[in-house]
Formats: sequence, structure tokens, C-alpha cells
Amino acid sequence: MKSSKPKAAPKILVVDDEPDAVDLIEFNLTAAGFAVVTAADGAEAVRRARGDEPDLIVLDVMLPELDGLEVCKLLRREPATARVPILMLTARAAEIDRVLGLELGADDYVTKPFSPRELVLRIKALLRRREPDAPGVERLKIGPLVVDLAAHSVTVAGKAVELTATEFKLLATLAQRRGRVQSRDQLLRDVWEYDVAIDTRTVDTHMRRLREKLGRAGDYLDTVRGVGYRFIAE
Repeated sequence: MKSSKPKAAPKILVVDDEPDAVDLIEFNLTAAGFAVVTAADGAEAVRRARGDEPDLIVLDVMLPELDGLEVCKLLRREPATARVPILMLTARAAEIDRVLGLELGADDYVTKPFSPRELVLRIKALLRRREPDAPGVERLKIGPLVVDLAAHSVTVAGKAVELTATEFKLLATLAQRRGRVQSRDQLLRDVWEYDVAIDTRTVDTHMRRLREKLGRAGDYLDTVRGVGYRFIAE
């Protein structure tokens, strides 16, 4: 009987120009069973993301030469890195950085100073969004929109739509519950796996990006003012 090959540890690219922060993050991620590679500036981060093929990127906003926001923008433009989950590290006071990061395609953010335990939990939650859903309905077809849950792919009128792991999970959650209103707090719990609703603008920003990417199929995503969102049932 052949022994099954052990599954490789998920590879995390940690990008920060503060050695103490890198050491802290690397220690905790290694203890949690992750493989870690690091970069100290934006240009190196882009090279590492292209060459090392990380499963997830922890990206500080304040970086020398090329800042984290620009790095995020560049990586989202390249097919090879467009779907890699990005968790941004931002200063607690820099609210504009958090908003810009989400608008540029970051999946989540953690504010500094942060709890290493919270960071590990957020990373695990992000990686779970890339895993296939439980057995059941594997393909949702609504008009020109097809959401393939098993393949983690989306097409509109036969044309592929590139979504991040978070955008896909958000769309799949709404499509599976079509016709039912989902509050922002509920989506934060079910998609982002937040224990408490800390920033509902995270949902709004992702919804705006999702609608833009879906084009005419974005009309299925209905805003219920003062409550949340709903996928319109045909």
C-alpha cells in the first residue's frame, strides 16, 4: 500500500520593513504550521510574489520605495497573482489606507499593533475561502451568470471573471441564499468569519468591486438600504 504524500504547508509571504514585526509574525506563523518567506520592501515583495508562488500575502502598507497599496494594485493586475489572498497591515489611525487597500483588492486587514493570535486566525479564515465547498450543489446558473463552486470559477455569458477568494466567497454565499436579504453583519460572520462586526464598510467595498467585475450580471446584487444585500432570485 502506497503511503499518501504529506500535504505541503501553506506558504505565506510576509512583507514588512520592520525586522521586529517580521520576526514576530514569522515566529507565530511557523508555530501555526505555515511556511514563511519574507520581503523588506515593495519591489522585493513583487519579485517574491511572482517567483515563490505564496498561498497568501501579509502586506504592510508603509513600505520604502513602493508602498503596500501600490504592491497590491500591481499584484491584482497580474493573472498569476490576481487571486492570491492579501491581508494588509495598517496603522490604527490610517483609516484611509484600510479603505484604499480594500478598494485595490485586499481581502482583509489587521491594524497595528495587532494580536498574533488574531493574525493567525485571519490567515486561516482567508485560506479556507480558497477550499472547495462541501459536497452538494456544485454549479449555480442564474441567467448569464455561472458560479462553479467546485472549480472556484465564475463566468458571465461564457466569459471568465477573475475574482479574489473573498469576492468569490461573497458571491457564492449570496447566490446560494438568493432571494433572502443578508445583513452586513451576517456577511462579515459568514464570509470573513469575524466574531464581531467591526467594519461593515469592508462588505460595501467588496460589493462595489464585485459588481464592477460582473458587469451586467452585477444587477443581480441588490442593495437593501439600511439592512444589507440580496441576490435577486429569477
